[in-house]
Amino acid sequence: MPSPLPHSQQPDDAQALLLAEGDLLSRRLAQGLHAPLDRQDRITLYGRSLVFNLVNAMLPTVEQITWRMEKPLSAHISSDLRGRATVQTVSFDGELWHNLPVDDLVESALFVRGRLHPMIQEHLLGALYGSEHAAGRALVACLKSRPVLDATQAYLKALLRK
Repeated sequence: MPSPLPHSQQPDDAQALLLAEGDLLSRRLAQGLHAPLDRQDRITLYGRSLVFNLVNAMLPTVEQITWRMEKPLSAHISSDLRGRATVQTVSFDGELWHNLPVDDLVESALFVRGRLHPMIQEHLLGALYGSEHAAGRALVACLKSRPVLDATQAYLKALLRK
């Protein structure tokens, strides 16, 4: 089956959009964690990893849930008018359901009133100064934390609402 996406929104564009969101998150993490310059590469990796994992877990989840609801939707990464990444849900007959910004998901999952959630901050600080193995565990702990799971659930509900 051919992709329902226009040619301009194929997977390479989606990756570029997610990389840009990850880089924006990295800058915020560097400020929030007061990361030294020699740790900037790690911070960039953490920002990109968190965005990619949050969004790439969301897409198949939306599709699986809607198949079970017998209202199948396709979920894609698209760009909005600002050129920022959004998760777009479309029915198989081409009807647009929702277009929700990725930065909203990141903001609600990782931040509280504009500051890093204390639990997320604790995990990321441990990752910043620990070994690579500790960093991997810390990123997984962030993604499995209660604030991230709650935000993901709210985002899923918004995507599935019509």
